[in-house]
Amino acid sequence: MSEKDLKSVVKEKYGQIALQVESSQGCCCGPVSDCCGLDYTNFSENYESQQGYNKDADLGLGCGIPTEFAGIQPGHHVLDLGSGAGNDCFVARALVGETGQVTGIDFTDAMVEKAISNAGKLGFTNVQFVKGDIEHMPFDDNQFDVVISNCVLNLVPDKGKAFSEIFRVLKSEGQFCVSDVVVKGEMPEKLRADAEMYAGCVSGALQMEDYLAAAKNAGFKNLAVHKERKIDIPESILRQYLDDDKLTDAAFGKFGIFSITLSATKKH
Repeated sequence: MSEKDLKSVVKEKYGQIALQVESSQGCCCGPVSDCCGLDYTNFSENYESQQGYNKDADLGLGCGIPTEFAGIQPGHHVLDLGSGAGNDCFVARALVGETGQVTGIDFTDAMVEKAISNAGKLGFTNVQFVKGDIEHMPFDDNQFDVVISNCVLNLVPDKGKAFSEIFRVLKSEGQFCVSDVVVKGEMPEKLRADAEMYAGCVSGALQMEDYLAAAKNAGFKNLAVHKERKIDIPESILRQYLDDDKLTDAAFGKFGIFSITLSATKKH
């Protein structure tokens, strides 16, 4: 799938999720197949204990809680990439307080509208949502203290460009923290295709070492993986493609699909 086609499919799918009347929890975030109804809790984490959490903004589309390790302080200006209905933005807003500011960017019209509506209901004046492409962000250089993202960069066709844009918009002492989906080891192509059907965020996911390299190549320092969680694919799917030895390797995490939460700084 070309970069243009991939973006079109992602935009269409997220638009459909945003426009659903009932909660989208249980829907996958991947662009390849319609996997709504599958057990998406393989990825998502429970936000209910997070200060600032707003149930209406939680569509269950994340794979971690990046605000936990982002170092967000009162007065910071935080940018959330792929902000959806505003879930992580509202948690970040509780951390920056009245003196800080939170900006969410999403390239799906319906998501931006939903987030703006949610912010209006909450009466927030220091949270804004804009439409834009993560590979070409409409922001000045050195604008943000912290950049966060939750299960979004894996769906961006050019990860190198995305990390370069993050580096550009961060202040000199800034840092990012993202939760995302990566792959470890070589998965048979047909197994990966079936895994995408089961957990759609796999589509577009890089090998973990390539993901970390993309961040390093953009200039980031002090990379730290704070969380790493294996995504369980049903054994009934695995056995179609793996012998007993490979099943053991998968069980011990030598290869498979993982959600990670990664942070890095712009300077040493």
